[in-house]
This record gives sequence, C-alpha cells and structure tokens, in this order.
Amino acid sequence: MSETLLKVESATIAYGKVEAVRSVSLDVRAGEIVTIIGANGAGKTTLLNAIMGILPLKGSIVFQGKPIARLDIEDRVAAGMTIVPEHRELFGTMTVEENLQLGAFRAPRAKAAHALERVNALFPRLKERRTQLAGTLSGGEQQMLAMGRALMGEPKLLMLDEPSLGLAPLIVADIFRTIGELRQAGVSVLLVEQNARAALAVADRAYVMELGEFIMNGSAKDIGSDARVAASYLGFQHDEPTAL
Repeated sequence: MSETLLKVESATIAYGKVEAVRSVSLDVRAGEIVTIIGANGAGKTTLLNAIMGILPLKGSIVFQGKPIARLDIEDRVAAGMTIVPEHRELFGTMTVEENLQLGAFRAPRAKAAHALERVNALFPRLKERRTQLAGTLSGGEQQMLAMGRALMGEPKLLMLDEPSLGLAPLIVADIFRTIGELRQAGVSVLLVEQNARAALAVADRAYVMELGEFIMNGSAKDIGSDARVAASYLGFQHDEPTAL
C-alpha cells in the first residue's frame, strides 16, 4: 500500500457559530485520486479551502508526515500542495504563458522552464495559445490553464474544485482524461465534483458528503455501485445497473 500523503482528522470548519463541516476525517495516499462527491452546499469546497489554509480549521492536518494546520497558504504551497479553485481565478488581462509563469514564481528559472515543458505536453492547446489573453479563452481552455498554472509548482497533491463546472460534455471528458494522466505522472489528486459519474470513473477512492459530514467512503467502484449513491447522485433507480 502507498504511503499516506495527506491525513485529515476530526476537521470542523465554522462560519461564525455555524458549523459547515463537522468532525470529518480523510486521507489521500501517494499516487492516488480521491474524490469527494455530494450535493451543492454539502461542505465540499469549504473542506478543500480549509485544507489549503484559506479557511481556519479545528482538527489535525498532516501532509507528508508533518502537521501543517498552523502553516499559511504560501508554506503549504512550498510543502507541495496546491488548489485549482472553483472559479479558476485567472488573470484575464495577462497571457496564457504569463499566467503559467505565476504558478512557478518560487522556482529557479531552469526548474520553471522544465515545468512549463511538462504543462505544455499535458495541455498542447495552451502552448498554441501562449500569447493569447487568458480572458479570451473558452471555458475549457481556462480550466486547462488553471490546472496548468497549479501544476507549474510541481505539487505532490493537486486539489481540484469542480473542474467540470459549466463545461460541455466533450471538454469534461478531456479534463477527466487529463486528471487520470496525473496519476501516472506521480501527482496525487483530491477532487471535489458534483458530476459524480465522471468523478467515480477516474478516482481510486471516494467519500460521500452530506450536510457537512461524510456518510460513506470506500473504493470508487463500491461507492458507484451502492444503491443509495446511484439513486441520489448517478440518476439510477435501485433496480438499474450502476456499473461504471
């Protein structure tokens, strides 16, 4: 079994007096894709943001064997984790290549050049559009750019928040194919996604979140075959096949 890369234990996240996430625990192993599925408002994005340090969290976060709950965002990035936020947050008046270079602002020039080569190989369309302003890209291209920028720092853990949001089905298929390729490149992925079918198809393991709590977890195959998950998130009735 691969070593544990990320371990979150008894995490509680509150907005004022309202607990959005209550005492959840999860882990991500090296070379693994783990997905969190659930309805909008379940607390998935809140949890990702807290792991990244954007929101305060009560509980324990251990990354590569070291506690990081007290680290700021920059130090978590330096430790090897990064996030692609739900709304991508690109710099629209900067070019594709300028946006990518921002993802490697800490890296020496040679290392940044190597990272750029890897990103361009993963997303050839970005290389074709390297001088184009990010704000003029299609939605799918912007998602590729957001992922590419995050990968420029050569993270060990990439967290993705709703990468399929607002994209056409063919583009979604391309994005998830790329997510699968990241596993082969040695990047672990923690994926938050409402498109449960696509997420379970690419993931190794899955957590199901409802109202700020995990109600189920296991292998992606087992979760996808569960009748309750099928009825709630995959659009099947209990007597219909659920194989992914």
